[in-house]
Amino acid sequence: MKRRSMIKSMGAVSLGMVTPSLSKADKLVEPYKTKKQNISTDILVVGGGTAGTIAAIQAGRTGAKTVLIESGSQLGGCTTTGGVSFPGIFHAWGEQIISGIGWELVLDAVELNGDQLPDFSKIPKSHWKHQVAVNPAIYVMLAEEKCLEAGVDIRYYETPTSVKFEHGKWLVESTGKGVKTIISAKQLIDCTGNALIASMAGYNLLREKETQPGSLVYSMGGYDFDQLDLSKIPKRYHRSLHQNILTSQIRKTGENTFVPYGYVYVYGADSTTSETHTVANQKGRQNLLQLIRELRELPGCENIRITSMKTETAVRETFRIDGLYRITKEDYVSGRLHEDALSYSFYPVDLHRDGKSIYQEFLKPNTVASIPMRALIPKNSENFLVAGRCLSSDRLANSALRVQASCMGMGQAAAATASLSIEEGVTPAKISPGLVKKRLKEFGAIVPG
Repeated sequence: MKRRSMIKSMGAVSLGMVTPSLSKADKLVEPYKTKKQNISTDILVVGGGTAGTIAAIQAGRTGAKTVLIESGSQLGGCTTTGGVSFPGIFHAWGEQIISGIGWELVLDAVELNGDQLPDFSKIPKSHWKHQVAVNPAIYVMLAEEKCLEAGVDIRYYETPTSVKFEHGKWLVESTGKGVKTIISAKQLIDCTGNALIASMAGYNLLREKETQPGSLVYSMGGYDFDQLDLSKIPKRYHRSLHQNILTSQIRKTGENTFVPYGYVYVYGADSTTSETHTVANQKGRQNLLQLIRELRELPGCENIRITSMKTETAVRETFRIDGLYRITKEDYVSGRLHEDALSYSFYPVDLHRDGKSIYQEFLKPNTVASIPMRALIPKNSENFLVAGRCLSSDRLANSALRVQASCMGMGQAAAATASLSIEEGVTPAKISPGLVKKRLKEFGAIVPG
């Protein structure tokens, strides 16, 4: 065989081996066409974060047909995606004040990870010692499992594009990867954290000109804090270095109370729109990149490395609803017991300001705040509730109410109210708080009064 003929033959064989389908002239097709569909449900929860996850589980467990829309890829919000993996606070002054589905999820996560709870009977000098560290991966999987067991239809990678109220029902258009869905719902619960759905529905919102900075959570390794010569390291780095030390000192007591993590502030962090959220994430990563470069120039820090970084900047503050009742800072710190209170809250007023200072005001001994049902209902609304940090409150009260345990309590309370509203055939504002409290107790919650 001539050389040219041999090469030609080998090429044909090779081509046939690698791409046999081409010889059949297969038809090229489009990746996908947008699928349009209409679905109906009893309760639609938008946002699968701290409050939304619990709300969806509660709604499903009552027997209500429930749909949960989450724009990301997993549940948990601040606890998981945001990296604040130590929910609190469920206990105050030696007693448990928040229980129910959120506490159930936390307990299951602690048990499955082989962790140990703090001794809640002892009143700590620092409130954060009663926060409970959880493995975020375990938490995500358990949250999803409990949603599915409750019959919740989880729809990841979708976001609402229009919201309107017609003939006593909510019509929410949701767009995702290859899908466009119109969801008809009897009750709508906004758990976006930003009051996004309330805004789209046309309800008034509250917001300050300046908001608290967000935080990008990370952890570092590659050094031993105890061996560093801090006299040769500028003081502005001490906190970052100390927070991130990963040594055998962690959990010496066996209590699951210490989490080695750190964060960089992200000023103006806003997760309301995809554009503002993109900017917040970019700023967080750039700030962290700058920090690691600076640290590696310091003595003893040459081998510092990032061991983990969360995918999103955690946001503390954006929009809140203008509700039937606005919780004030005075309400909160005085421990006012509202007649329609559905859950408790216990956390200091905690306002992050300029990155250099935090305004804190702690509750007096034996004082616990309560959350009224009216704060979860926008003015002039029908069949609409919110849960989480977008509830109706002033800025200082919100800085305390925004933490996970409080938001979990709100989520369960909102879903219990929504399910009863369907059963009774009335809007949430007309439901007896006594009926809601009774239902919450049936599902393990602790109710005020």
